[in-house]
Amino acid sequence: MAIRLGSDKIWQKQDGFRKGPFTVNALKSPKVVVIGAGAIGGLFGGLLSEGGLDVTLVDVNQAHIDAIAMNGLKIVGYGGDRFIDIKATTDPKMAGVGDIVIVQCKATHTENAVKNALPVFGDHTIVVSFQNGIGNEEVIAGIIGEERVIGGLTAQAAIVEGPGVIRNYSDLPTYVGEIFDPDVGPLTPRIETLAQSFSAAGLDTHGSSTIRLDMWKKLLGNIGLSATSGTTDLASADMIKIPELAATIHRAVNEAAAVAAACGFAIPEAEKHEILDKLTSTSAGTGESKSSLCADLRSGRPTEIDRIYGTVVRFGKEHGVSTPTLDTLIAIVRGMESHYI
Repeated sequence: MAIRLGSDKIWQKQDGFRKGPFTVNALKSPKVVVIGAGAIGGLFGGLLSEGGLDVTLVDVNQAHIDAIAMNGLKIVGYGGDRFIDIKATTDPKMAGVGDIVIVQCKATHTENAVKNALPVFGDHTIVVSFQNGIGNEEVIAGIIGEERVIGGLTAQAAIVEGPGVIRNYSDLPTYVGEIFDPDVGPLTPRIETLAQSFSAAGLDTHGSSTIRLDMWKKLLGNIGLSATSGTTDLASADMIKIPELAATIHRAVNEAAAVAAACGFAIPEAEKHEILDKLTSTSAGTGESKSSLCADLRSGRPTEIDRIYGTVVRFGKEHGVSTPTLDTLIAIVRGMESHYI
């Protein structure tokens, strides 16, 4: 059975899909390995470890890992300031094989990160990504196989404030679902069990039978707020108060929604506004945060502009949907990156 994804690519459903050596019992109290212990990776790893799961953080940032190894992971902001004792290493071999591997590096580093972390993937390992943009799961599946990969997204917001320190802005839900399964129906046992295990450990997680549509919905928020925050150095709630900037945000969201619809994922008008309202709300906490792209630009790091915006623009070209606002935002971010790349 063919599976049509967010572009014209056709994927073939593998024989024995989800009938491999995956054991639901292992997911009831899983060993978790996090590849990429930055803002969300570190936050999720910390919360799950605090909730009693066996978690190891893997990251290439030596100073970050050293600080965690010496003092524990410090989480500040929402939920209270505290130190969490958690295993951390720069060497994937030291982490051992995980029941669940969370791939949370920058999207531009996904392929190399997964290839360098092959020792953490065992016969039963399930892999989930909560990264920005779309297409990360295809990159991961190309290395370890579709049957191992599930989809994920989160509404959480966090930043790295310094080595070993992560600021949490909220307690918003996270979702997981079968991303390579074309059959929209009841949740699979592994999705239900994983969601229950993460929730029991303190990370509010829900199963979704429409994870690709949900990921497109989240992408609309990224599209509207990521580059605009990066180029203005403003938090979400502050941007939406400026009429000209708010209009730009809405144009970007409308263009991305048109591309999503052309790809088979129509998002109602009311839901587009609801997405932005949630992300710019100060009561939820996310409205006070700036985007990760903003942090990248301020720190002189390569951004995820191509994975978040470029992918949507390319899909738009495939389907004849123009994206002038997205084109402009990409150009401006590229110009800012040129100062240090």
